[in-house]
Amino acid sequence: MPGLLRGIARTAVVAGTATAVSNRVSRRQAGRWAEQDTQQQYAAPPPPPAPAAAPAADDMSAKIDQLKQLSTLKEQGVLTEEEFAEQKRRLLG
Repeated sequence: MPGLLRGIARTAVVAGTATAVSNRVSRRQAGRWAEQDTQQQYAAPPPPPAPAAAPAADDMSAKIDQLKQLSTLKEQGVLTEEEFAEQKRRLLG
């Protein structure tokens, strides 16, 4: 009986911790999105598009940066392995 109670208590602690972390990540992300929205409202108009010759290199650099960000999110536990694979597949097309 004590082993069962210990197992139940451990499960409750793990579930509570996971919920708290998830809520904190959600609040932090919502704050970042709100901050980005306000910055975009007051930002200067975007610069004119770059010449057509450079986008291939810039596009690949952007994809590499996005893959690094996705990898960081996966390592932090924000993304699951399946979510990471799906986002990677979309990014690399």
